[in-house]
Amino acid sequence: MTRIALEDGLVLTGIPFGSPRDAEGEVVFNTSMFGYQEILTDPSYAGQIVVMTTPEIGNVGVNADDEESSGPKAVGMVVRELCAPSNQRSTESLHDYLLRTGVSGVSEIDTRKLVRHLRTVGVRRGIVSSESVSDAALVERARAVPSMEGRDLATEMSTKEAYEWTAPMRAPHGMAPEVPAPKSDLHVVAYDYGLKLAMLEELRRIGCRVTVVPAAFPAERTLALKPDGVLLTNGPGDPAAVVGAAEAVRDLLGKVPILGICMGHQILALAAGAKTYKMKFGHRGANQPVMDVASKRIDITSQNHGFAVDGDSLPDGVRVSHTNLNDGTVEGIEIPGARAFSVQHHPEASPGPQEARSVFRKFRAAMER
Repeated sequence: MTRIALEDGLVLTGIPFGSPRDAEGEVVFNTSMFGYQEILTDPSYAGQIVVMTTPEIGNVGVNADDEESSGPKAVGMVVRELCAPSNQRSTESLHDYLLRTGVSGVSEIDTRKLVRHLRTVGVRRGIVSSESVSDAALVERARAVPSMEGRDLATEMSTKEAYEWTAPMRAPHGMAPEVPAPKSDLHVVAYDYGLKLAMLEELRRIGCRVTVVPAAFPAERTLALKPDGVLLTNGPGDPAAVVGAAEAVRDLLGKVPILGICMGHQILALAAGAKTYKMKFGHRGANQPVMDVASKRIDITSQNHGFAVDGDSLPDGVRVSHTNLNDGTVEGIEIPGARAFSVQHHPEASPGPQEARSVFRKFRAAMER
């Protein structure tokens, strides 16, 4: 048997799957009904144990086309029921995949109870373990897990050297052979805070050549690459703790069009002089309603974040462009004087609805101007 123990004393018992090693991290929940492989391989989940709210997980198996990075970045997975794969695209079961990549899982957990608890008290540090020790001992180990606040995971996930991204394009959902990229007539420098491959592919689809650079890449070196625009990507951890990131972006403001996504949105806000804060349980799922303040258009979006921009801290010249209809949090900002804008949600989805992809077209229009 395997247990998941939280720092506040909650302990639940289930059946192990995947790797037998222990997992320690922040316990969060995701409400997506699909896309568990993309979730596991999203670097934004580094240092986290993901609880899936959908009761049955594993029925589509795993395949090489749905990886969003070099492999799982989440440290653990909690599900109600683990299913055997029954999908034509599957090349490996979820259990075998996690066993091979060293990620521990636990099934037969009352995920409804666990998620209701996390919604009430907020996300908690926790541990998944099969070790034969007391519940109290596991709870004490959970309390020793590092907090996400003040933790610079983005630098750990980031590339160490700049490189031009030339990987073959994948077809959406992997249902067709390799998709040829359109002719690239614009150059985008992407700051890697823990990026997803789908984000780079969306840039390629709108006709961009992409150079990926480290999280704290100096502004003068970025400008020396002569970009038409700069993308600030997603990533894990505390945005205010990412060493050198806000400073680099601050030096780019007004010199080149900038698009920020997820953590990139938060770092753009920090660079402009605003503040960020840790949310109670964050937004993680593919069903978050976001409203464009100007047009009143509502998109259902994919999200994955535990920190948010403090709207009251936004300085003059920075305006809120999008809000979350569930809780009113800031979902996007614009800095017209600096040709910069950002969104908290993931317009590239993977997994999730694709109706927010217009963000990339807006970015291209800004670069063309």
